[in-house]
Amino acid sequence: MNEPSPAWGPQILDEGRVCFRLWAPDRDEVALEFRDGPSHAMRSGENGWFELETKAEPGARYRFRLDEDLAVADPASRAQDGGVHAWSVLTRLTPLARRDADWKGRPWEEAVVMEVHAGVLDGFAGVAERLPQWAEMGITAIELMPIGAFGGTRGWGYDGVLPYAVAEAYGSPEDLVALIDRAHDLGLMVMLDVVYNHFGPDGNYLGSYASLFFDREADTPWGGAVAVSLSPVRRFFIDNALMWLRDYGFDGLRFDAVHAIGDSAFLDGMARKLRSALPDRQIHLVLENEENDAARLVPGLYDAQWNDDFHNTLHVMLTGETEGYYEGFADNPTRRLARCLAEGFVYQGETPPGDGAHPRGTPSAHLPATRFVSFLQNHDQVGNRAMGERLIHLTSEAKLRAATALLLLAPQIPLLFMGEEEGSRSPFLFFTDFHDDLADAVRNGRRREFARFTAFADAEARERIPDPNARATFDTSRPEPGADADEWRAFYAELLALRHQRIVPRLLGTTGLGADVLGADVPGGGAVSARWRMGDGAQLTMAINIGDEKVRFPDVGQPFHALGEPGDPASFAAWLT
Repeated sequence: MNEPSPAWGPQILDEGRVCFRLWAPDRDEVALEFRDGPSHAMRSGENGWFELETKAEPGARYRFRLDEDLAVADPASRAQDGGVHAWSVLTRLTPLARRDADWKGRPWEEAVVMEVHAGVLDGFAGVAERLPQWAEMGITAIELMPIGAFGGTRGWGYDGVLPYAVAEAYGSPEDLVALIDRAHDLGLMVMLDVVYNHFGPDGNYLGSYASLFFDREADTPWGGAVAVSLSPVRRFFIDNALMWLRDYGFDGLRFDAVHAIGDSAFLDGMARKLRSALPDRQIHLVLENEENDAARLVPGLYDAQWNDDFHNTLHVMLTGETEGYYEGFADNPTRRLARCLAEGFVYQGETPPGDGAHPRGTPSAHLPATRFVSFLQNHDQVGNRAMGERLIHLTSEAKLRAATALLLLAPQIPLLFMGEEEGSRSPFLFFTDFHDDLADAVRNGRRREFARFTAFADAEARERIPDPNARATFDTSRPEPGADADEWRAFYAELLALRHQRIVPRLLGTTGLGADVLGADVPGGGAVSARWRMGDGAQLTMAINIGDEKVRFPDVGQPFHALGEPGDPASFAAWLT
């Protein structure tokens, strides 16, 4: 079963012929059906593959008939007509994308990433409309939350079931190509969040004809784990990643929750294959990995990892919240922030407090600062709150501005979440479009999830948690600009101009020199200074105080940027020497 595997999905050949394939090792017979044509029995080949070469033209609607009662979409469908339970659309991808010979991407050191959800921004066309203002502000990359087809028309995308197909609610493959081309015209990179650790519950038929696709000995919090040890499964995901990069022209991928895959050999092999397939382009590969495994963040593998430790530490300091996953950062968060700034990961082999915790992380101080993606907010950290509140609701604006200055001027790669750059007070809620029993299970399960939080300990409080399946939950999540949007836009633009002028040209090869807790005798703490050796030999020093007492900042001379009086609560300063 580990021999080289055929490619998934239809292969368009010459003279109007197409080779259709399906891996269905649990089935003895499979038929190919066309909506506007006859049905054809497929030839059974080796290792569970079925294949048929026949005449077909792009635009043809097709599906696979497994038995009298079950017909399914192609799991590698490039587009759907009528949702994930309906017909797949034969799509010719390669000619869609305009290939500008002058666009090879941008260096990772230049990345300032804006995470966006295409659905709440009115699809790919709506995202494209916002690109000029983001580019003018100093954003250099947008990152789309997952766009693979999922059940219904509303969802975060992490419950996708057809990862090759663009979700119809966001637009067509041509609309996606137009978005990427427009971004490249403006000098913006486009990245995509992909989910290779599980499938969603609505429209996932793989288990009915390819049960080996899933690892019977493993599981994830969201469903059955995928069996990437098998050649057909590995190829399914690696070819999917290559499709987004090659056929659509994405500049990079963010791999969701790879700790739930649990196979470093697969991850490393995938990175090497993607880079070798596209040697002339700057392709950026980023992980989400709760294991904080520094071994993946080396040249030739992955450019960076989302660093939850940065967010978690600062969130505790800014809000005082210590429940849930903040519990591991409640004890002396100021000291933890110092380690995060100087070394990357907070947990480098230690065991966080909390039930069921295990040692987390590996040493990371040797890694360049750009191996870490920092953020104050993202879809998880906002949307996984019961009421979807943004950070602007949870702390003072003065402290939020100081933390934002640290985010945007520190040498780690900064990531923003749509709306924060214009002071949006709109919540970002968890939303789905499930029905019947599945809708009830998701709604009730989410309310049970928050029962362990003090604010939702009683049933009446939990009833106020928005129903994920309600249309209003989705509509409320559209990021509307705040009343002070112009002030926030100007604030972000000023900081990003400084980043591009003073930090980015020196960023390649930047490493930490250490960090200190300031005012160690001040009750509650909240102040840190950190130092980095920049790639050109300069030293970058930053100090921040988001505590409630005045402290003494380092005496380094005149800062190139400062907020507030040095050392006062809600103050920040940065020096280059």
